[in-house]
Amino acid sequence: QVQLVESGGGLVQAGGSLRLSCVASGRTFTSRHMGWFRQAPGKEREFVAAISGSGGYTYYADSVKGRFTVSRDNTKNTVYLQMISLEPEDTAVYYCAAIRLWDGITWSSRYNYWGQGTQVTVSS
Repeated sequence: QVQLVESGGGLVQAGGSLRLSCVASGRTFTSRHMGWFRQAPGKEREFVAAISGSGGYTYYADSVKGRFTVSRDNTKNTVYLQMISLEPEDTAVYYCAAIRLWDGITWSSRYNYWGQGTQVTVSS
């Protein structure tokens, strides 16, 4: 069993930055790849970024490439999402999730565990 708790969301002006954190419980953190998803009102949940268990591989949605950076600290069981140059279109609830297999990392249905989400609001 893995429990995930996100934090770091908030209200920021366009062009600003935020860093989201996701702390995982359990002793299997390094064996799990981690993903970030977001869901805006009235829209489907969409993939944002993912990082492999070792931290050696990352993958990003085109919409955030160059602006968002995913990282992890396995000594702290924590994964981060650094977001810069935020745009109003980035407004959403952001979720972290855990998955065993790298194959399918962009598909929310493949993830086994989810956090409760943290709200990010970008004002224009």
